[in-house]
Amino acid sequence: MAEGLKIEQRHGKNRVRVARVWRRNGGGGDVVVEWEVAIGLFSDCLPAYTSADNSSIVATDTMKNTVYAKAKECTEVLSMEKFAIVLAKHFTTYYPQVSETIININEKPWERVTVDGKPHSHGFKLGSEMHTTEVRMKKCGVLTVISGLKGLSLLKTTQSGFEGFVRDQFTLLPDTKERMVATEVTSSWKYTFGNISEIPEEPFCFTKRYIDVKNELLGTFFGPSDKGVYSPSVQNTLYLMAKQVLNKFQDIEGIHLSMPNLHFLPVNLSSKENPNLVKFNDDVYLPTDEPHGTIQATISRAMSKM
Repeated sequence: MAEGLKIEQRHGKNRVRVARVWRRNGGGGDVVVEWEVAIGLFSDCLPAYTSADNSSIVATDTMKNTVYAKAKECTEVLSMEKFAIVLAKHFTTYYPQVSETIININEKPWERVTVDGKPHSHGFKLGSEMHTTEVRMKKCGVLTVISGLKGLSLLKTTQSGFEGFVRDQFTLLPDTKERMVATEVTSSWKYTFGNISEIPEEPFCFTKRYIDVKNELLGTFFGPSDKGVYSPSVQNTLYLMAKQVLNKFQDIEGIHLSMPNLHFLPVNLSSKENPNLVKFNDDVYLPTDEPHGTIQATISRAMSKM
């Protein structure tokens, strides 16, 4: 409270881009990551706002430099989540005035290329979906770790329908048992770890868990490779995807999924001269995402605070 006014504040540095290469001269190939880091500090620096006293401010340029210094110190390959924990622990413990740190990182999806059927030792190509994380750490050691992904584009050419929905005077959409379905998945899942000591030692790895969660999401969305699985709605498929992740991984307490319904509209074209110029037969579509349906939900265990 200052001069009868309540102040809630934090400051930080966004879009700090850092790449780290771990050289594997002895074999196995180089490892490279490219991260975009955002830092937020909750700190006791009210005099900077109320009295122009900057003596308790951690400069955002210092935060940026810390990212590069800590990346240099990480001589062994580590996950994005572990690096976020390293940063959060540093800012929260090194500066007495900092009560809580939030670290957000997006990882650019560089993937090792294969040449002549063999993984290249130092060649990479850019993939599609992006791995994300948010780590929060308080001065008392309380930790929150959230992993996620965005930009995971998925499409099925069949085995999808939508029927039995509310009908009124504005409804034109027909019931269907056969349609294409496409979406771009954004997801985040919260781990049960409440402090650093609760994170398992190796072989547990956040990067592998990210891959495993993504595979469960994909497997549930598509179904078996030979026959697939029917989706009566995006809502039902979203729920089944989340449920599968929670059933598979007991160290995840909740998951959020956003799955916009990107439409493929049947094309029918006709004229007086040619009434069957294009007659739709589950073959020609107009892809569009404007406007599109938005479907999202958070599914968590009964005792979760997510």
